[in-house]
Amino acid sequence: MNPVLALREIGYLLERSRADTYRVRAYRGAADVVSQMSEEERRHHQEQRSWAKVSGVGPKTATVITQAMDGQVPEYLQKLRDEQQPLVEGGLNMRAAMKGDLHCHSSWSDGGSPLEEMMITAQALGHEYCAITDHSPRLQVARGLSADRLRQQISVVADLNDTMAPFRCLRGIEVDILEDGGLDQDDQLLAELDVVVSSVHSKLRSDSETMTHRMVGGIANPRTNILGHCTGRLIQGERGLRPPSVFDAEVVFEACRTFNVAVEINSRPERRDPPTRLLKMAMDMDCLFSIDTDAHAPGQLEFQIYGCQRAEELGLDPDRVINTWPVDKLLAWCAKA
Repeated sequence: MNPVLALREIGYLLERSRADTYRVRAYRGAADVVSQMSEEERRHHQEQRSWAKVSGVGPKTATVITQAMDGQVPEYLQKLRDEQQPLVEGGLNMRAAMKGDLHCHSSWSDGGSPLEEMMITAQALGHEYCAITDHSPRLQVARGLSADRLRQQISVVADLNDTMAPFRCLRGIEVDILEDGGLDQDDQLLAELDVVVSSVHSKLRSDSETMTHRMVGGIANPRTNILGHCTGRLIQGERGLRPPSVFDAEVVFEACRTFNVAVEINSRPERRDPPTRLLKMAMDMDCLFSIDTDAHAPGQLEFQIYGCQRAEELGLDPDRVINTWPVDKLLAWCAKA
């Protein structure tokens, strides 16, 4: 068995099961190390049983590599395969209607894997399209993309689409809504993108009036297609807890309806954003929605089922979810044609 594929599959299954980040990185890091070796180097370490002495390879990953190179399915990989369970009960009808994911990150910003690997995984999960939405420049902690880096990524996406057709990698961004309601990227560059997710990432404890004006400013911008994780809350996970931002939800959702902006149902288990009360309000106000993973790693692209379950339980019509639409209809809507 190819040891690189074995290590990456372990990383994927750990991501899917929401294992600690350091565990995932250990296996993905070892996969990167082995992938850069020549066949001769691999044979040498296998013959000498010296994998654990290689920088970036630990005792557990060394065992996986050794067993794979011996032609076995590594015991730990088989254990993870055997332990796989459905992430949730329900949501299957909505998930079957989904044609893509409109919010995910790569190693261009704060994601853990290359853009190509994210898209290959999305395709393998049955998606017809997936938007790459790395962060905008103000979010320096997440290595947000400057205008020049975003242009470079757009070129990479074009090349990727040539090789992955008919699957489509959509050009996108998760752009910060600034304190004055503006968007954190050049307007003409935003106009070149297929999908723009606009989100608040700073000063989340602002008072309701301040936050409402800020959010409505971002929503009213004609480049915005999706309002990302609207409350910014964190309800579990290794990043800790964070209460939801306060804002006039009726005003914000009315702005989404008026300016043709979808409300994101963020599927990350630690977010579940918007909370159920606000999700019901947005549904009652005839908003459109986008059920997205906000994935930062390939295994997290399966998290979409969490959002699908919530939406299905509340009776949301799949036709009101923009990423159930064919790509041509979606792109025309995003262009606000």
